[in-house]
Amino acid sequence: MNTTLKHWKEAATLILAAGRGRGFTPRAPLTGESDSGQSHLPHRSPFDYDVLLLKRSGKSGFMPNAYVFPGGVVDASDFSSEWLDIFRSFTNSLTFGLRSVKQPLETRPPIFATDRLKLGSPIPGEVALRICALRETFEESGVLLVAPKTEEKKMLKSIKDFGYIERYGVNDLCSSELTKWRALVNQNPSNFIRMCRELQVLPNIWALHEWSNWLTPAGRYGTTRFDTAFFICCLQEIPHTLQDDKEIERFQWSTPSEILQSYQAQELWIAPPQFYELSRLCHFPLLNDLHNFASQRATAGCEQWMPVVVSNDEHHISLLPGDKLYPVDSPRDSEAAKNTAPQSKDHQDASPLHRIVISDPYTLRVQITITPKYKHVLPVAHSAVSHDSKSQL
Repeated sequence: MNTTLKHWKEAATLILAAGRGRGFTPRAPLTGESDSGQSHLPHRSPFDYDVLLLKRSGKSGFMPNAYVFPGGVVDASDFSSEWLDIFRSFTNSLTFGLRSVKQPLETRPPIFATDRLKLGSPIPGEVALRICALRETFEESGVLLVAPKTEEKKMLKSIKDFGYIERYGVNDLCSSELTKWRALVNQNPSNFIRMCRELQVLPNIWALHEWSNWLTPAGRYGTTRFDTAFFICCLQEIPHTLQDDKEIERFQWSTPSEILQSYQAQELWIAPPQFYELSRLCHFPLLNDLHNFASQRATAGCEQWMPVVVSNDEHHISLLPGDKLYPVDSPRDSEAAKNTAPQSKDHQDASPLHRIVISDPYTLRVQITITPKYKHVLPVAHSAVSHDSKSQL
């Protein structure tokens, strides 16, 4: 846990995609719902998977009523040395069996590059951030992604043979046991360690693939700002899901395109990072393709993105790295972004664009002409938005 940060709270979030296989739990589409949360409308979609979204409480101090991916702030217990005992069979590997990222350390986002040992924790950041994402997902949705310690020998063999572990799956604990531990972890995050020890399970850090790193822009969502590591995980079947009735008012399993359509229809609100990432997922209507891409791409690393929000007469423009007007010097440590749009020298030039033009809370236009870094994909044009390359500045 990095206590040296002045303006930021480190956080981790999980994009959880799950297929509609046997044992599928009826999902709750975002339109045409009954009181039970199930749809009366016929549903045909090219997607063979759904994504988990959680609706934040209206009383939340950060983005109330927004639909978000599960996740939350890093807790000191996520970096606790007690995890060394839980993962003791894997500590011979620098990252506990996670695959090495090829991105040079000097270009890695600070949330991943920071030497945690110098901050007093023997737990690597890439491990602790995944623990945080798994813990928060369990707290908020009841979905527990763990691997039994009885599988350790097979997992260690996988490291020896392939250099990494690729194991997926959801807990098979009885509901009463889950309910008990979920309540305890919600009371105190350190109980996640206790739970893993007593149940003889390992947080399934190997199922989470590095996806992106978003920072909260200045002045948009209150004074609290987050430096958030985004991970992605693909499951064969939708797991049993619960809401926590505290921070989360409801949960929703729906396809990326359904969510974007419901956003356009003003049936829900998602923040620009969620919109951007869901639009990326639209490249992959098949779960197997998404899993293969996410797994293979993750070793390339990712770029730190802190949107810089500027305004002109009609719009807010969220500038992202690579855009011709994005500040050359990193604005990461600035208290506030400029509130007026800088003018380019040539409005007709073909300079690179990487921005989200926000006309109102439910109307976005993504303008992108850049080539994505680190083997990533750009958002897919969607009927819910305009995706063009003409600058509004």
